[in-house]
Amino acid sequence: MALIELNQVSKTFLVKKQSLQAVKEVSLTVEKGDIYGIVGYSGAGKSTLVRLLNGLEIATSGSVVVDGENVESLKAKELRDFRKNIGMIFQHFNLLWSRTVAENIQLPLELAGVKKAQRQQKAAELIELVGLQGREDAYPSQLSGGQKQRVGIARALANDPKLLLCDEATSALDPQTTDEVLELLLAINQKLNLTIVLITHEMNVIRKIANKVAVMEQGRVVEEGTVAEVFRHPQQAVTKRFVQQDLNPEEDLREVLSEFIEANPQGTFMTLSFAEDNANEPIISQAIRQFDVDINVVSGKVQTTKDAAFGALTVMITGKPAAIEETTKFFIAQKVGVEVIKRG
Repeated sequence: MALIELNQVSKTFLVKKQSLQAVKEVSLTVEKGDIYGIVGYSGAGKSTLVRLLNGLEIATSGSVVVDGENVESLKAKELRDFRKNIGMIFQHFNLLWSRTVAENIQLPLELAGVKKAQRQQKAAELIELVGLQGREDAYPSQLSGGQKQRVGIARALANDPKLLLCDEATSALDPQTTDEVLELLLAINQKLNLTIVLITHEMNVIRKIANKVAVMEQGRVVEEGTVAEVFRHPQQAVTKRFVQQDLNPEEDLREVLSEFIEANPQGTFMTLSFAEDNANEPIISQAIRQFDVDINVVSGKVQTTKDAAFGALTVMITGKPAAIEETTKFFIAQKVGVEVIKRG
């Protein structure tokens, strides 16, 4: 069942008497229980899109429907009540530094007029949920970045929301802490069946916990689907760039390829794409044993998404043309994607 439905949504801002279209004719659906990733580079329109979901911005055209509510038609009080069903966590935590962990978590309940005893009980439950037992009376200045974000998550859950929006929620964290926070979000999704929308420019965040993804560029959604499908078969140039960066985060593949090609002008270079069915199979070793070829790995790795494994290896193959052709046919027969970069 759909929790979010966007139909041909656009948002235009007036900047110095000029129109700036931040979101352009976006249509997408988020089902209840999804962890839905929205990824794009700076200026792609993803943060504006998330503000349309909680009514902080109103669409210029199109419709934004969240949990059956048409957001642009809500009046002031209706909008305030609507937002109680949406939790929000941010890159820089947005905690009150004069309040303890427990007091920060209780803040939304205090603003909603919930009695003190109920606020304290709810805060205690959430502190246990996010793994902050023993830190109830600590102040934000006494917490690590990961602990601060756990407070932010707990506070966002205080009103028992139906939807959790995460706007670059892990961007300020180191890789290990990022993984811990993502694991917590996944656990919350599974335990509470809470729908989560992740806004990020980091494809590895999407890969680790999301089940669906939309890729944005210049205000438009240019590609969407399940995470496994998009990672295995990226169609748009921007998506291919995101996937390649995730597979090879520490090297510039073009530079490495150029060096290999210059040193081995007779080699055939190709990128092999592996999916769930063959990502863990010793296909390259099998090819070397069956055919009179040598295969050197230039770059790549196998990764896992929430639901599947995938990966890509760029390789150099040397041998007689007939043997290389047979090797290529073998890869294809094993359901490995083959993209020839340069023939020897």
